[in-house]
Amino acid sequence: MRRLTAAVLASVIGFSAPCVAATGTTGAGAAEKPWVKQSNIYTNRLLGVQFAHSPEEGSEEGLARYDRLISDPSIADQLVERKELAIVLARLRTVQAREQDENVREDLEIIHKAFNLQFRQDDFDLAHKVPFMNASAEVFQGLRVLLDDQVVANRRPAAVVRLRKYAGTEPGFKPFTAALKQRDLEQMAKAGVIYPSKDELLTELGRNSNYVTGIAALFKKYKLTGWETPYAKLEQELADYDAWVRANILPKARTDFRLPSEEYALDLESYGIDLPPAKIAAMAHASFDEIQAQMAPLAARIATARGYPSSNYRDVIAALKKQQITGAAILPFYENRLRQIERLIVEHRIVTLPNRPAIIRLATAAETAQEPAPHMVPPPLLHNTGQRGEFVLPLNIPSATGGKEDKYDDFTFDAVAWTLTAHEARPGHELQFDSMVEHGVSLARALYAFNSTNAEGWGLYSEWLMQPYEPIEGQLITLQLRLLRAARAFLDPELQSGKITPAEAYQVLEKDVVLSHAFAKEEIERFTYRGPGQANSYFYGYTRLMALRKETEAKLGSKFKQKKFHDFILSQGLLPPDLMRQAVLRDFVPTQL
Repeated sequence: MRRLTAAVLASVIGFSAPCVAATGTTGAGAAEKPWVKQSNIYTNRLLGVQFAHSPEEGSEEGLARYDRLISDPSIADQLVERKELAIVLARLRTVQAREQDENVREDLEIIHKAFNLQFRQDDFDLAHKVPFMNASAEVFQGLRVLLDDQVVANRRPAAVVRLRKYAGTEPGFKPFTAALKQRDLEQMAKAGVIYPSKDELLTELGRNSNYVTGIAALFKKYKLTGWETPYAKLEQELADYDAWVRANILPKARTDFRLPSEEYALDLESYGIDLPPAKIAAMAHASFDEIQAQMAPLAARIATARGYPSSNYRDVIAALKKQQITGAAILPFYENRLRQIERLIVEHRIVTLPNRPAIIRLATAAETAQEPAPHMVPPPLLHNTGQRGEFVLPLNIPSATGGKEDKYDDFTFDAVAWTLTAHEARPGHELQFDSMVEHGVSLARALYAFNSTNAEGWGLYSEWLMQPYEPIEGQLITLQLRLLRAARAFLDPELQSGKITPAEAYQVLEKDVVLSHAFAKEEIERFTYRGPGQANSYFYGYTRLMALRKETEAKLGSKFKQKKFHDFILSQGLLPPDLMRQAVLRDFVPTQL
């Protein structure tokens, strides 16, 4: 998968270049702004290329004309797309030189910066890497974007056509796995290439049965017909591909998970981090100690009130975790907690809330294999017909060996629901993404400005916003999860540099941060192969947003109103920290004086 716009545009693979003609987010505000209209015209030229090459992503963004198409993962096709994108970007650079509107020029610069980084990452990968392209995961995702409760029913049958094409039973199509294998072979033939890590291959291959059974479950859930025969063929192809990977790639896999320094630097840049890893780690170590000091008196008060024998924060958190919410009680509990948080948001004038409810649901086994942590599934940002973001909660982590699943105890006790709901739902990611749909931002800001720092910074900042209004147990767990984000920001770079070992990282996560083994395992996977560098973005984005708030408060004094400040931040879309600061100082502060 290519990484141009991360979770929003997860992959860019394929052929041809018709215009998308997407109008962008559906908020009325976007339609009324001439500069947004003009910016979207330019952005659509690139999206036309991207979605022609990655129709699954076009489907995910609500564009039904892509629903029966599939991507071509060949290197040849990637190079064709690169050439087409370069032509469009050159034309946009010419346009930018004569564009009069400052906002449009800023959007064009966002676009050029995003593609410059993407091309450098692609160049590195093609020159140096044998990819692990997980066929089961990619096919599952390509079908899941159509087989979803928020996708209108008349679009879902296209998934059967897409399935036939993946399986190679549709005339003119060869199996998707054959194209992936060919890509692997072309990379393996290059001199000095880097293979995936052994841990990554063993873990992901061991969980692929969740995707395969998850595909069948989706077709059954939506009562589609004609899928059984191509599914049976695809099931065998996926098994054969995994066996081929075990026989041909696994024996050459790296035993050292660490990335080359050039690749790690590119990853950090893609996640929006512009400080050296060692500096981030030093800041995070200091913050880790400060947060532990803040946790101690809260833990002592809880221990006294509840009669716990120990006031050590580790023991207090372990005791709080013993009061687990189970089964059918979990969703109603979280939904009620969201209502409590919404009342606090209104009472304390924190941010403007929409009239519609937020969505919270439990993850399936396949979704948990895909993303084994609580997360937000964003709504379509281009052609949105009422779809909303979803706060998805996994309850276990699938085994990679066919053994017993690892169980979380981190997400289903009373105190943690405060901070998880604030981060993933409101005032966090759900409000962040859905506000772009409802109020309208340019496509460039919705898609190409996105990085993990600006997204996760808001999520962690949202936890901080709600902490003062939570009961003392909720405040302690809010600090626990802030401690986790600080730990991430030194464990990730120190694992990659070799300063610490995975065993030592497990000690920090399980003993000092008090995570379950399942949660700690998910974290180690994140640091070592799922997304090295990404874990730094929570701490860094939060640090930058807190600094911006303090700067704004200093300039406005008594005229600072946090609700207006937060509404403005959300209205800007997913701007990186530097551009967000520029917008606040240029466009927000003068209007408040």
